[in-house]
Amino acid sequence: MTDVMKYIKKNKLAYISLYILGTFYFLAIFADFIAPYPYDIQHRDTPYHPPTQIHFFDEKGNFHLRPFVYKYELADPVFKTYKINYDVKYPIEFFSKGHDHYLLGFIKTDIHLFGVKEGKIFLLGADNLGRDIFSRMLYASRISLSIGLIGVALSFTIGALVGGISGYFGGKVDNILMRLSEIVMSFPSFYLMLALRAVFPITLSSVEVFLLIVVILSFVGWAGLARVIRGMVLSIREQDFVLAAKSYGASSFRIITKHIIPNTYSYLLIAATLSIPGYILGESALSLLGLGIQEPYASWGNMLASARSITAISSYPWILAPGVAIFLTILAFNLLGDALRDALDPKLKRLIK
Repeated sequence: MTDVMKYIKKNKLAYISLYILGTFYFLAIFADFIAPYPYDIQHRDTPYHPPTQIHFFDEKGNFHLRPFVYKYELADPVFKTYKINYDVKYPIEFFSKGHDHYLLGFIKTDIHLFGVKEGKIFLLGADNLGRDIFSRMLYASRISLSIGLIGVALSFTIGALVGGISGYFGGKVDNILMRLSEIVMSFPSFYLMLALRAVFPITLSSVEVFLLIVVILSFVGWAGLARVIRGMVLSIREQDFVLAAKSYGASSFRIITKHIIPNTYSYLLIAATLSIPGYILGESALSLLGLGIQEPYASWGNMLASARSITAISSYPWILAPGVAIFLTILAFNLLGDALRDALDPKLKRLIK
């Protein structure tokens, strides 16, 4: 692992990607504290509020040690245009009091990283209901980022076990399991997701929908991995350490889980890193179509639902902010996965030294 980190540090794109992902997961964990507003708070008097500009200098050029924001007033209720009232300033307070929340899920507090007392602050603007996009993106990252990790953990566990059993036993077991995986792989994955989601009622709660999406994505994703693991196991099962385990009477399950599958961890790590973007995109697509996470809960996918209108995008481009987050996350995972693949390739070990 030390050698892998040395290689990643030498690969600037991979190192930057690692920091981007670390930042996103940090923001997701502490979303309650960092977000100035809850994800479901609506400010109906400020629909499509533009991103609030933070100032250190006022309109007269005077410097203020504490940053502040000006008041925005709705100039045109029809086209949702705003004008800045330079006569009213709202200083930004750090560790300010706001809505109650549970830090890390169990520490009840009303302290937020920043906020304003009387006015409003929308770092990335507001949506059509006046909800703070920055706050909703932080809460949404918990769903969009965790669904990739949980989905990969489930599908890779299934795929590794099925592939390990298939490759180790061979014969009829191999034929049955591989034909089953080929049947799953023969369906177009996106349409299979839609079909599986359509089977369940639309009245499910968001928590149930979240779990359902994880199960669907895991069901779709295990088959391809199982075939690769099966091919690796066919080679590993002939190694001396496997024959030695058989000779002292180890059970087949123990040999598969303790001796064979651990020798595929390098590949599994690389494949998992490169597969997580697919799970994020799958959840985003389902939520964008209204089949995933339901309002008022936020995910990056359902936040983009309001961006399906060309008029809304051209007039209020800040509603595309969740799409930027999806792009950066997927790019970071792909760059990091490529770096891990190179770092764990025996032919490229000389690059690490």
